[in-house]
Amino acid sequence: MNARGFKARMAGIALGVSCLAMAAPALAEPMALLDRHGSRVAVEPYAPNIVRVTIALDPVLASAAPGEGPNAKADATGWTHRTDASGDIFTSSALTLTIDAKEWPKAPTQMQRYFAPSLPPVSLSVKDAGGTVLTKMTGWEMAPVTVNGEQTFKMGASFDSPADEHYYGLGQNQEGHMDLRGKQIDCSHSYDAPAGETVCVPFMVTNKGYGIVWDNPSRTLIQPGLHSSTHWQSQVGERVSFFVITGKTTDELYAGYAKLTGATPLPPKAGFGLIQSKARYESQQELLDIAKGYRQRNLPLDIMVLDWFYWTRMGQLDIDRTYFPDPKGMNDSLKSMGMHSIISVWPRFERESRYFDMLATKGWFLKDKDGNPVDGLPMRSDRAGALIDSTNPEAREWFWGKLRDNIASQGFDWFWLDETEPDLVPDGYFYAKGSGDRYHNLFPLVHTTGVAEGSERDRPGFRNMILARAAYLGAQRNGGLFWSSDIKSTWEALERQVPTGLNFTASGIAYWGSDIGGWQWPKGPKAENPILIDPAGATAMGADYPDYPELFVRWFQYSVFTPTLRIHGQRPGSALWEYGKAAEPILTDWLRLRYTLMPYIYALGRHTYDTGAPFMRGLFMDFPNDSKVSDIGDQYMFGPAFLVAPVTKQGQTKRSVYLPAGTTWYDYWTNQKFEGGQTIEVDAPISRIPLFVKAGSIVPMGVQVKSTAEKQALESIRVYPGADARFTLYDDDGTTNAYRKGGMKAELVWDDKTKSLTSKTKLPTGQALTGLVQIVGQ
Repeated sequence: MNARGFKARMAGIALGVSCLAMAAPALAEPMALLDRHGSRVAVEPYAPNIVRVTIALDPVLASAAPGEGPNAKADATGWTHRTDASGDIFTSSALTLTIDAKEWPKAPTQMQRYFAPSLPPVSLSVKDAGGTVLTKMTGWEMAPVTVNGEQTFKMGASFDSPADEHYYGLGQNQEGHMDLRGKQIDCSHSYDAPAGETVCVPFMVTNKGYGIVWDNPSRTLIQPGLHSSTHWQSQVGERVSFFVITGKTTDELYAGYAKLTGATPLPPKAGFGLIQSKARYESQQELLDIAKGYRQRNLPLDIMVLDWFYWTRMGQLDIDRTYFPDPKGMNDSLKSMGMHSIISVWPRFERESRYFDMLATKGWFLKDKDGNPVDGLPMRSDRAGALIDSTNPEAREWFWGKLRDNIASQGFDWFWLDETEPDLVPDGYFYAKGSGDRYHNLFPLVHTTGVAEGSERDRPGFRNMILARAAYLGAQRNGGLFWSSDIKSTWEALERQVPTGLNFTASGIAYWGSDIGGWQWPKGPKAENPILIDPAGATAMGADYPDYPELFVRWFQYSVFTPTLRIHGQRPGSALWEYGKAAEPILTDWLRLRYTLMPYIYALGRHTYDTGAPFMRGLFMDFPNDSKVSDIGDQYMFGPAFLVAPVTKQGQTKRSVYLPAGTTWYDYWTNQKFEGGQTIEVDAPISRIPLFVKAGSIVPMGVQVKSTAEKQALESIRVYPGADARFTLYDDDGTTNAYRKGGMKAELVWDDKTKSLTSKTKLPTGQALTGLVQIVGQ
């Protein structure tokens, strides 16, 4: 197609993309399509506690299916619809949705002729089963705008916000906030966001028993609780579409999110162990030497990562045999040590790479308005490579095939899909699916989908896992481990990671972590306090950053209690022994603690697969009746047992910890008991961070292993008395998909009155409970 022809085609898309993208046949007719004096409102239940509302002027658009992300089928089982003077009332066993009746519009006043909105108004309310109002939508908006040559609209809706309502989720925002109330969230993927990469997952949960899934992949601005209102505005669209999920607990909200957008697969067990990476290992020998270094020091390690520039050119999808002469042999060596591998692959293709011309001819790149591949970025002096268009199913199928044949065939286990924002910003350009502005946030979902579906089909007996840098609604179903991108190696960056990760997991996506130690070259301001780790012998940084080993130790301690434990960064060395002689024994103890807790952590992963609930949890999730926790973002729960309080300030040896009310707490290190509802000052020497265990907890602990490939027996099962408790112990082979059919479970039950721990089934390890139980404090 010539340039003129392509321009004509794009002009057609600009005028008709709403019909092409939005007016596809719905999976099923909505339960009702209402008319509010020209505003059309579709109501579509998905479960007793999930309902979708769509508002448009065009009834076809109002009736159309959701966009990408939600993948459930509508289901109105048990719902009823009636009409009275108040409006149309839709009721299930869990909620009542009322679309308010509207009077015939009166003639506008003089003032309204200039300032009143022209849209026929729509308002609604959602109540729980007991009749309590959960939320009210007070209005919607539709403002004409031209975006990327397309005549479209800004679409939005507003909801009431009581003074005591608090808001969480919405993906990754690294500004350091926990409660999002009163903030403006720019829900868009942006590598260049000032505080660190932002990631849009437009799912927001509240403390009022409901959450909202916003169904629009364009850049969306949200102001939760600002001036007593929560306002959503997407920059491209022709309809308002959102889901309301209700629940008596936050876990019921996450179960609803999983039902709507897909379950979170259980990662391979190795994904819970130590993942060792560096930007970058220059050769096969260097990578193997690091792996052998862990084994020689008797340190556990599960995965070695080969980062970028192992290729001959970006887009060759090959392995440079000059520096990696035998990648298959390298992976065989890793497997002989009980390790797996992850390899980074990029979605970009240099013009000189072997596939560029073919991909360009097929139209499988992100394009400009003239139909030319967009090559590199105008900012950051980035001029290397066009972006494969993963909105095109054929393009992503081809991409997976090359990964399978060129790279997985060499023994690499899993793929690291870097640049999934994507880094080549789509705004102003065009995907096969439509305008890059319209689909700004979609790429990480479709790009990971190609690899997940390909792996499922071609490696059905091997459990998929993807390391990815951005997410969108439903991305959790593709087996992603997500991380906070190329953050700085500073104390400030570490401090921001804690609330950043908690809001990410609050968005319904459980697996999140950070580059331990930060990705950027180690550089930070001069230490203001006495340095707690002697940097002697450290090779991970230059002499101008003597407190970096201290920072790394604190970052590692925190990361032992995050879903993934991955060392990475752009520095001379990154392995555990490269932070100096003083740091190494502390890091060793914490690494071994991670593996000691592997039976506990792996069981948490299984629970997330079964329920959708994250296991790195903001305190608001588990203590809804304690108003003091609503904006605590520097502490969190790790599973049902552990309260974690990371140390994020240089030179800090004490920190305040708030113990949530309603329970008793044990200091993990001393077993001292404290009543909840108080703030205490806790010692935090460099060898430890404040760590507490909730009374009524069961914590299985394993013997030391070199990796999760080794069968791990239980060393003990600790019980922290003070309340009844249940914990489902779980295990499987760790690598196949057989877990979907069950696995080995044992429900441990603690009766606090009789001080007895029982299980009706034998433990997954085959061990007897007798001799394993340790009751703390007795």
